[in-house]
Amino acid sequence: MRTLIAEDDEPVGRALRDVLSANGYAVTLVHRGADVLLRHAEAQVILLDLGLPDIDGLEVLRKLRRVDDVVVIVLTCRDDERSVVLALRLGADDYLVKPVRLAELLARMEASVRRYRHAELDGTGYSAGGLQIDFGLRQVTVDGSVIHLTPTEFDVLAVLARRAGTAVSREVIQDEIWGDAFLTKSNALDVHLHQLRMKLGKPVITTIRGFGYRLEP
Repeated sequence: MRTLIAEDDEPVGRALRDVLSANGYAVTLVHRGADVLLRHAEAQVILLDLGLPDIDGLEVLRKLRRVDDVVVIVLTCRDDERSVVLALRLGADDYLVKPVRLAELLARMEASVRRYRHAELDGTGYSAGGLQIDFGLRQVTVDGSVIHLTPTEFDVLAVLARRAGTAVSREVIQDEIWGDAFLTKSNALDVHLHQLRMKLGKPVITTIRGFGYRLEP
């Protein structure tokens, strides 16, 4: 199981990494919240300390849940009720207070991963209102005519199509395509969306002011 450990205490982080590696886990150890936001796509489960030096762990969790539903287990010294409740409300799958017994940690990780289900629509294609998308062929047609999109334009459309009818944040789109939703300041997404709308010729992409976009089913 690919595991990302975010722990600012280096000896604790190394100890966790070594014991999980010895139990068959593929472990990456990072020390900053920014590293979690950059590398979360590599992991099946994240062990998240709250006392990170650059970004508070709760804020990392808040941002992470806007773009990914990877399993996140908070592993921290904070045992106050407010932190526990807030972390769970923000989307943590579990909350463990240090020090934790190895057997319990492994059991909680395995149980959380079993519960994990990545929600997405049919992976082969999308069809609605004259718009047809073949994800495998990377082909788009509108009312039977093939629309020639750049690779990035197609990727933007695919992100929206897999969540058709729901609002998708800018961060989700940027994270899935460029992998740096929280670091990029580029207007690349705006440019690609403008071109995409022009080529589709249909008002199927709605702007959700202050949040993101929705593909109308």
